[in-house]
Amino acid sequence: MKILVIGCGSIGRRHLGNLKRLGEEDLLAMDPTPERLERVREEFGAKGFSSLEDALEQKPGAALVCSPNSMHAQQAMDCIAAGCHCFVEKPLSHTMDQVDVLVEEAEKRGLVNMVGSNFKFHPIFIKMKEIFNSGVLGKITSARCQFGQYLPDWHPYEDFRNGYSARSDLGGGVLLDSHELGYMAWFLGEALDVFCFSDKISSLDIQTEDTAEVLIRFASGAMAEVHLDYTQRAYQRTYEFFGEKGTMTWDFNQGKIRLFLAVENSWREYPQPKDYDINLMYVEQMRHFISSVKTGSPAATDFREGRRILQIILAAKRSSLEGRIARPMEETGS
Repeated sequence: MKILVIGCGSIGRRHLGNLKRLGEEDLLAMDPTPERLERVREEFGAKGFSSLEDALEQKPGAALVCSPNSMHAQQAMDCIAAGCHCFVEKPLSHTMDQVDVLVEEAEKRGLVNMVGSNFKFHPIFIKMKEIFNSGVLGKITSARCQFGQYLPDWHPYEDFRNGYSARSDLGGGVLLDSHELGYMAWFLGEALDVFCFSDKISSLDIQTEDTAEVLIRFASGAMAEVHLDYTQRAYQRTYEFFGEKGTMTWDFNQGKIRLFLAVENSWREYPQPKDYDINLMYVEQMRHFISSVKTGSPAATDFREGRRILQIILAAKRSSLEGRIARPMEETGS
C-alpha cells in the first residue's frame, strides 16, 4: 500500500521512519520545501512531491497529515475525496470550519480516520486508563494536569519564531498545540463548561498565547484544572486524579504512577519499563493506524472524537477572549 506523508517537519519525518520500521516501503512525501523532500528521500527512500495534487495522483491508500494546524482540515478533505484512509496530527483543525463535513465524508465513504493521540499508546497511560476504568478510585471529584516546556527547546535545530507554534496564521498557540485537554476528556468524559485565562505573558517573540489556565466541568460532575505553557525551562508533564476512594498521580520526569487507596491507607507505584524509548509510543500508534486500515476496525481517536476535543480547545479560546464560561457544544462551524 502506498502511504503519503504530508508535511516533512519533525513529526512527519518521525512517522516516515516508523512506517519504514514497520515494513512499509512504498512511501510518498509532500512538502513545499525542496530541502525537506531531499532529506526524506535520502533517509527513507520516499518519493517527493511539492504539491498535494501531484502526490494524490499517485493514488495512495492512506495519508498522514502532518502540516501546520491551519492546513489540516482542507488537506484531510482532499485526501478523503481521493479515497485515502486518513490520519491527522492533532488538532483536527484550528477552527470548526469544514470539520463537520470532514467527519461526515470520512464516515460516509467508510474510510478509516484518526487524529494523533500518541500518549494513548504509552504503557504508563495504558496502565492509568486501566486503573481509572477499574473503579478503584471511586467517583472522581476533581483532576489536575500540567504541561510546560520552553518553546525554543522543542526543536533547537530550527528558529522557533518560524514554526507554526509561534504563528497565529498557522494555527499555533499552546492551547491548540498541547494534548492535555484531549487526554483529560479521554479520562473524564464529556466536557460541559470551560473557563480559561490565556495570553502571551513571556518575552518570547511569538504571535500566540504562551500560557493558559483552563478549568473544565464535566458531565460526570468532576472538575479539572489544566495548566499549559511554552515558558517553563524544565520540562513538566503531570496528571493527578482525585476520587472518593483514592488518588492517582503521574509525573513524566519520575516515570511512574503513584496510586493511593484509602482502603489500604498506603501508596503503590507502577514504574514504566526500564529505559523506555519514547518513540515506541509513536511506533505503536502507527501500527494501530495501519492495522485499522488493513482490517477496517475503528481507530483509537477518530475524527468525531477529534471534533469533540477541538470544541473544548475552541471553547477555552473563546472563554479567554470574552471573559466568560464557554460551552464546547456551542462551538460550531460556519
